[in-house]
Amino acid sequence: MNTTTTTSQPFDHPTTTTSTGDAAPSTPTVALGAMLFGTTIDEPTAFDLLDAYVDAGGVWIDTADCYAFWADPSGYGGQSEELLGRWLKARPGVRDRVRIATKVGCECVTPNSWPEVSEGLAPQVIRDVAEQSLRRMGIDHIDLYWAHRDDRDVDQAENVAAFGALVAEGKVGRLGHSNTALWRTERARGLAAGLGVAGPTALQLRYSYLQPRPMVRGRDHDHRFGFVTDEVLDYAAGDPDVSVWAYSPLMSGAYERADRPVSEAFEHVGTTRRLAALAEVADAVGHSRSEVVLSWMTGGTPSITPILGVSDLDQLATGLAGATLVLPTELRARLEDAW
Repeated sequence: MNTTTTTSQPFDHPTTTTSTGDAAPSTPTVALGAMLFGTTIDEPTAFDLLDAYVDAGGVWIDTADCYAFWADPSGYGGQSEELLGRWLKARPGVRDRVRIATKVGCECVTPNSWPEVSEGLAPQVIRDVAEQSLRRMGIDHIDLYWAHRDDRDVDQAENVAAFGALVAEGKVGRLGHSNTALWRTERARGLAAGLGVAGPTALQLRYSYLQPRPMVRGRDHDHRFGFVTDEVLDYAAGDPDVSVWAYSPLMSGAYERADRPVSEAFEHVGTTRRLAALAEVADAVGHSRSEVVLSWMTGGTPSITPILGVSDLDQLATGLAGATLVLPTELRARLEDAW
């Protein structure tokens, strides 16, 4: 695969026009999350999910070097990347149809030592982990390489230079920041411009239709700067080079399952209003609330790329249906008005 060709516009999602004039995605504008592949999700199931996603036109697969240390007896990650490597090897030609995103920064130094002791973002770590990920997956380049978190114990200019060098060498196509304060991302972009290297142009954060109370701490805020905010949305909407990916878009099934209620952070009047609007719109279009949430995310300004963490084909079908659903203008306005 030609690196320049496959990474020049990695976040574009082509559209087609329906007979009614509405723009409908011809490919799903969602990424497939591979976090639990090879641990909680066994290999045959993971292969089925990957095959179905690609057969449906899906492009992006998202993983990390630390996935999933908490689910493996070793206390270390790497199982997801290794499984993806076996899948790619077993599917000749599929690498030309997919783009791979992986991360560096959160792997444990000793078993289950995150967050107290993790690998961080020292320049040599950034390079070594990239090389390790390439070997694990049997690929010659990473399409999108994420800093999984910030590391303020390392001079930022040094890790910006390290990330940029990987792009210059063709080992990485594009760079992104996950769970990082927006001002730190903007500073990294400024440093990159000064150094004449590529900087981060993608953000990966937690986001969904429901929003928690601000400044709440707890399991939903396991990363202090891990949520999409109005500032993030404004930043991305004002810069066409910046893309936003969202993890946990369906809140672990909370939109559909009574046994998975939202956490205390989401218990406020805004949640009540938004759930009422969501139910109304879902009934109007004849789709599930989860599908409507995904449509709302992918069809807004800026468009958000949800990361689907699924464990069976039915969940994947729901995600793909939501990603290709186009909401009428008046129903999208109903969802927005509840905010």
